[in-house]
Order: sequence, then C-alpha cells, then structure tokens
Amino acid sequence: MNRFQIIVLLLAATLGVSVYAQNEAVILKRAAVLRDAPGETGRSLLNLPTDTALTRLPVRQGGWIQVRTSSGSTGWVHMFDVGSASAPSNTATDALRGLSNFFNSGGSQGARHSTATSTVGIRGLGAEDIAQAQPNITALAQVEGLRQDATQARRFAADANLRPRTVDPLPVPTLPAAAKSESNPRFSQ
Repeated sequence: MNRFQIIVLLLAATLGVSVYAQNEAVILKRAAVLRDAPGETGRSLLNLPTDTALTRLPVRQGGWIQVRTSSGSTGWVHMFDVGSASAPSNTATDALRGLSNFFNSGGSQGARHSTATSTVGIRGLGAEDIAQAQPNITALAQVEGLRQDATQARRFAADANLRPRTVDPLPVPTLPAAAKSESNPRFSQ
C-alpha cells in the first residue's frame, strides 16, 4: 500500500468518525440543565430529566458538549451527564463529573478564556491549561463539608461490614543514574 492510499484511508476514517459524532445518539444519565453556553455560568434554557434522548453535536468546549433535543432545542450539557444510548453507564465517569466542578469550565458568552476541567480519552492538559486553572471555591467548600474524621470512617466501615486488610507497598522504583548525580541532591542516596 503506498502513501497516497494510506492517507486516503486515514482521511476516510477521520471523516467517518466526524459524521458519526454529528449524529451520535446519547441519553442523560442524570437530570441536567440545557445551557446556552458551555459552563455553569451559561443561561438555563431547559431542565432535562434523566433518560432524556439527545443528539450529540460535534462541538465540544472543555468538559461541555453541544446537544440537540428531540424538540430541536440546541444547547450545552456536561459530557459526564450523558452516556451512549447503546452503552451502559460508567461509574468512573459519573464520579469524575463531581470532580470537574473544581474548575470553572468555559465561561460566559463572549468571554474567550478557557480553564481546565478534566480530561476524557487521550486528550491531556497542556501547560497553559494548568497555568490558567482556577479552583471553584464553592465546590471546594462543598467537598470540605463532606470530610469525615477517623471515627466516622471507622463507623462507616463497621456499618458496611468492611474489614482491614494489609496491603504490601509498591516497590521503590530504581532511579536513573542522572537523577542520582550530585547535580540533583534531592535524589542522591
């Protein structure tokens, strides 16, 4: 297979994924608000109940995706609030939805700044995303309010019939020779 054929195949595969993403049927895993802009600061357009069928549009900004309702309304919902109409719910992404509120995600209409929310798939955070990340103080206060002390944790474990288990620690990795050098005393042994 020559280069031209490989490029054509890759282009066809990319276009196929793009077309699929434009018409992907998704369903709300929990009640959500359809917003006019990506982010919690977007104006509320509709309250959407759990199990609402939506069409995911190809536009995404941070952790927010653009969707269309069956009545034709278009707006934004958080990507962790939706799941594939043909796949079961993923509790890992459900848990990440709460963590993503630590960061503002998108801003209001007209504002052209972006802040990190979370990552899904192979996209990672760049240095600029991390440098511009801002904590959501309200969400942080909510999490702090859920903090448990050792007594509460033991009571929870007893109520849930959990038993302590000894787990061997992970082995200490061998440091590369450059890290052990005098130029980096923090790692010297």
